[in-house]
Amino acid sequence: QVQLVESGGGLVQAGGSLRLSCAASGRALYTMGWFRQAPGEEREFVAGVRWSGSSTAYADSVKGRFTISRDNAKNMVFLQMNSLKPEDTAVYYCAATLTWSTYSGDYSYWGQGTQVTVSS
Repeated sequence: QVQLVESGGGLVQAGGSLRLSCAASGRALYTMGWFRQAPGEEREFVAGVRWSGSSTAYADSVKGRFTISRDNAKNMVFLQMNSLKPEDTAVYYCAATLTWSTYSGDYSYWGQGTQVTVSS
């Protein structure tokens, strides 16, 4: 069983930065992912990192602006978001899976989400 708790969301102006954190309980041998869901939209993959940290993946819309990282010693995953745009506004979710996937259906564990709002 894995429990995930996100933090770090908030309101920021376009061009600004935020750092999301996800605290995980349980074993660290999971691929960790960040997803987001805007009102009226489907949940979409943002970024993922293997349990070893050796591989990462990003949605095209965030490449070059967002960076995912993890600290297995502290059971933490982070999403550094730079050059934020109004279209990044969404609820951001941390998730865990035993596979390597960008598909939300492959993720078994989810946090409660944290709101990110980017004003223009």
